[in-house]
Amino acid sequence: MAEFVATEIRDAVAIVRIERAARRNALNLQVKTELIAALQAACADPAVAAIVLTGSGGYFVAGTDIGEMATLSPTDHQRLDTDRVFHVVRQSPKPVIAAVEGYALGGGCELALACDLIVAAEDARFGQPEIRVGIMPGAGGTQRLLRAAGRYKALLWTLTGDHIPAGDAYAANLVSRLVPPGDALEEAVRIAAQIATMPPLAVQAIREAMRLGADVPLETALSLERRLFERLFDSADQREGMQAFLDKRAPRYIGR
Repeated sequence: MAEFVATEIRDAVAIVRIERAARRNALNLQVKTELIAALQAACADPAVAAIVLTGSGGYFVAGTDIGEMATLSPTDHQRLDTDRVFHVVRQSPKPVIAAVEGYALGGGCELALACDLIVAAEDARFGQPEIRVGIMPGAGGTQRLLRAAGRYKALLWTLTGDHIPAGDAYAANLVSRLVPPGDALEEAVRIAAQIATMPPLAVQAIREAMRLGADVPLETALSLERRLFERLFDSADQREGMQAFLDKRAPRYIGR
């Protein structure tokens, strides 16, 4: 039985919630292990089409648990696979949306950045303050910020450790949508539910094109996109979607 992570299913959306509010949902090894199990269960559930990741108590994740991390050696990090949860989020076969209230700092910011989309409250704060405790981001922070916001913003934020107001994060393409405080979860669920109505094979293909195309030459990315596009014409969902459009009715997708 998980102590710090709970899952709620709303129709085709799994809401995975970190519940360690007394520590502002800080990520320790137990939370990471429970989070991995919850995400893997949601991915394996055929009734789930999209996942929303959030926190409790008005916070997303205020960071990695420094009290635990302070004593870890390089070998401990490798042996305990302390960054595995970020890989699980990034490699999820189903879309993952972060619903951010309060703080998403350090490992919490990296956890949000590992998701496909980020919905954030207008008063939320992001940041990579690792430099202030003698280290640096180690689970995607420098590279995600670099690719989304560019070198000059990424260096400013990681070298100072300053918080990034949600409005600035939105302007720098780190946030998909801004909402009033308290509304992040419901908006994330609404978007997830909308994605859940889309043809699953097309959703997978778009995510694959975005993920693999981001870091290759444009011509390579365009070729990948074209192959994925063509492959969808072998699917029943392509035929159903186009016929439904012609018939002026709602499509019924089956993921084949």
